[in-house]
Amino acid sequence: MPKSARTVPERGADPEADHLLGRACVWAILALTAYRIALLPFATIDLFVDEAQYWLWGQNLDWGYYSKPPLIGWVIRAFTELGGSDSAFWIRLPGPLLHCATGLLLWRAAREIVSPGVAGLVGLAYVTMPIIAIGTLLMSTDTVLLPFLAAALWCWLRLVRAPSLGVAALMGLCLGLGMMGKYAAMYFWICAAIGVVLIPGARIRWQDAALAFTVYLLVFAPNVLWNLQNGMTTVSHTGDNIGWIKEKSGITLHFDELGDFIGAQFLSMGPVLFGAWIWALFRKDKGWSGWWMVALSLPIFLLVSTQAILSKAYGNWALAAYPAALMLAVPALRAAAPRLLWIGLAINAALVVALPVVATQATTWHMGDNPQPVLRRFTGRANLSMQILDRAKAAGVGAVMVNERDLLADLFHTGRDAGIEIYAVPPNGHAPHYYAQHYPYPKDRAGPFLYVTMSGGNPCTGALPEPAAEWSSGPGAYRSATVTAYRLDERCWRP
Repeated sequence: MPKSARTVPERGADPEADHLLGRACVWAILALTAYRIALLPFATIDLFVDEAQYWLWGQNLDWGYYSKPPLIGWVIRAFTELGGSDSAFWIRLPGPLLHCATGLLLWRAAREIVSPGVAGLVGLAYVTMPIIAIGTLLMSTDTVLLPFLAAALWCWLRLVRAPSLGVAALMGLCLGLGMMGKYAAMYFWICAAIGVVLIPGARIRWQDAALAFTVYLLVFAPNVLWNLQNGMTTVSHTGDNIGWIKEKSGITLHFDELGDFIGAQFLSMGPVLFGAWIWALFRKDKGWSGWWMVALSLPIFLLVSTQAILSKAYGNWALAAYPAALMLAVPALRAAAPRLLWIGLAINAALVVALPVVATQATTWHMGDNPQPVLRRFTGRANLSMQILDRAKAAGVGAVMVNERDLLADLFHTGRDAGIEIYAVPPNGHAPHYYAQHYPYPKDRAGPFLYVTMSGGNPCTGALPEPAAEWSSGPGAYRSATVTAYRLDERCWRP
C-alpha cells in the first residue's frame, strides 16, 4: 500500500474557510507579482555588476562560464530575445516571474503535508520574504535555482506518497536544471542522504531515487564536460570564494563573520519567520514530514555557518535551505501562534510593497542632508560608463581598456551600441575575471586606445604618460573614486 504523505486538517479548522484561505494566498501571490512587474520598468537602479555580466554571458551561449553554470545566461538571453531589447527591464523580468513560480510550487508541495490554507501561507511567506523582494529587482543565480528546488521538494513528497518512475525522472530533471543554475542544488542530495538515514517515513523507493539521480547526472553532464575542457574554471573560482581551502598559513576562526551571517538570515527571511524556524527545530511533535524539512534545511545552515567561521559567508549562500525552512516554520507557527505568523507576514509585506517604489526613486531619494542617494550602491554605474565612452570619442580613439571588473561589466552593457571596442587589461597568468579571460586587449592591435582605471596599475612595459584626464564620476557607487584615463597606443607593449 502506498504511504500517505498528507496530514489531517488543522484541529478545529473550518474546511471551507481553510480552502478559501489557500485560494486567497494564491491570488495574493499573483497580485504581488503583477505589482512588481508593473513597477519594474520605472526602476532607476543600474544593472549591478553580476547582472551585467550574466547579460554578457547570454550573448555567447555556452555550457558554462567563468564563475557560474550557464542557465542564468540562457534565461536572460531568452527574455531579451523575447522582448527584442537588452534593457534592464527585460534582463530583470525573469526575477518576479521565477519567484512567483517558486511560491506556487511551494504551495503545491506543502499541499502534500498540510491543509490548503497552511499551504497557501507557505507560498505567500516565500514571496514576501525580504530577500525574495530584492531578488525580484536584481537578477541572480538564486532566482534561477529556487524554482527547481521547490519542484524537486514537491516531487519527493509525491514519491513518498506514491512511487512513480515518471515523477522520479521529473525530480532528477529539476535538480539537474537546478545545478545548471547554481551548484547549491547539490545540497538537496546531501540533505536527502542524511534524511533517509534518520527518517524512515521520508524514504522513497530505491528505484525512484536511482532514476532521479541518473537523470540529474545526465542533465548536468554538459557543464561537467565544459569544466574539464576549460581547466575547471568554475570549480576553481568556487574554491576562491570559499577562501579557507587555499589558505597556507593556517586556519583562522572568524566568529564575527558567523554573527554577520546569522544576522543576515533574520533580515533575509524576516525576523519572525527565521525565529520561528529556529524554534520549530526544537519542537518534538513534528511528525516525519517536519523532521524531513529539518533534514533539508538545517545541514545547509550548519555548512554555511561553518564556512562563515572559517572565512566568510554571504547571507544568500543559505537560500537553498529556505523552501524547506518555510515548510517547517509556517505550519508550526500557524498551529502554535497564528497571530504571530500574521504579524511576521505583515512586517515582511510592508517591505515588499515599499521596495519596488523605492527602486523607482533610487537616484532622487536622499537621507537628510547627505547628497548621495540612499541606494547609491546601485546608481551611478551607467553614468560613469557614458563619461568614459564620451571621453574616448573626444580623444579620437576606437577602443577602451579598463582595469576594473566593475567598470567593465557596465561598460559592455551601456556601450553595446556605442561603436567603441571594450577590452580588459591582458592578464599576467591566471585571468582574474571573465572579461580578462575572454576580452583581453589584443596586443597586436594597432592604433590609439584609452586606458581607464580607478585603482591605478600600469599595463604597459614602460612608464605611463601624463593622464589625458582625471575626474570624479559624481554621486553613486563610485562617489569616492578618482577616474584616470591615459591615451596610449601599441608602443605601450614594447620594451
